[in-house]
Amino acid sequence: MNIMTECNLAQIVSEILNGKVLVFPTETSYGLGCDATNQQSVDKIFKIKGRTDDKPLLVVVDSVESAKKYLCWNKTLEKLAQKYWPGPLTIVGEYVGGNLAKGVVGKDNTIAVRVSAFPLIQSITSKIHRPLVATSANLAGEPSLFDSQEIVKVFSDKENMPDIILNYGVLPKSEPTTLVSVIGNKIKILRQGSVIVN
Repeated sequence: MNIMTECNLAQIVSEILNGKVLVFPTETSYGLGCDATNQQSVDKIFKIKGRTDDKPLLVVVDSVESAKKYLCWNKTLEKLAQKYWPGPLTIVGEYVGGNLAKGVVGKDNTIAVRVSAFPLIQSITSKIHRPLVATSANLAGEPSLFDSQEIVKVFSDKENMPDIILNYGVLPKSEPTTLVSVIGNKIKILRQGSVIVN
C-alpha cells in the first residue's frame, strides 16, 4: 500500500484511470473506490472487502446530468436530485445502460448513485469523466472507518489490500448516507442516514 499524505489531484486521477484501488475521505467516512468501468478494479474491491457479489457497489458521479446517463430518469428522481444533490443521499434506480462493470449494476438491473458534496470527490469525479465506485473502506460486516491509521492496520496483513491510501488523518464521525430506492415513482427508504427524505 502506498500511503499518500499530500493530495496531488492529477496523480490520483491518473492512478484511478490506470486501474488502481484507492482509499479516500468522503463526507461520511473513509471510502474505497476505483473506476466503475474497470472490471478488474471492481473485482478487486470485492476481494478487498470480502463482500459477496450479490451486494452491488454504489457509484459517485459529478453532477445530476451525469446521473441521468445511468438512471432511468423520472419526476420523482428529478425532485429528489434538485432537493438533496449534491449531498449524502444515495439513490437506487433502474439502470439504463452504459459500460459499467459487473458488481456495480445489480442482478435486478438497478444501480446506486450519489452526487457527492465532498470537495475531493467532486474534483476526482469531474476529472475522470466516469463514475467512481465509493463504498465504505471496511471489511464486509465491520463498522465504517474514520481513522486512516486503523485502515492501514486492518489491511496491512491481508492478501488483498488497497493500492493507495489518501491519509487525511481522523475524520469527524458522521452517519452514513441515506439510501433510497426509486423504482417508477415509488420511493422506499432502504437505509436511514443523515438525510431525512420527505
